[in-house]
Amino acid sequence: MLSAMNLSMLPRGRSAIVESVEALPDSEPSRDPIAARLRELGFVPGEAVSVLATSPSLIGRLFGRGEHATLAVQIGFTRFALRRAEAARVRVSPLAA
Repeated sequence: MLSAMNLSMLPRGRSAIVESVEALPDSEPSRDPIAARLRELGFVPGEAVSVLATSPSLIGRLFGRGEHATLAVQIGFTRFALRRAEAARVRVSPLAA
């Protein structure tokens, strides 16, 4: 495996293993609703995740700048669209290509 990174940095078409979901720096992990929701959706340590697609360039330029850009990811048999800001909260270890 390669060094850990945030899911938002994982290139399209790559897979990784979830290491953790990070809570906001100034909150308790159990009181962070986004971190809790990501865990409920299956972003738990040891699960495989892959990036299927990123915001199309035109849509990304018009509506998806910065934290509002989206990623389509698959964890298990389920696909999700996550904002980059949400995906940045998930620490992953990329699998070798």
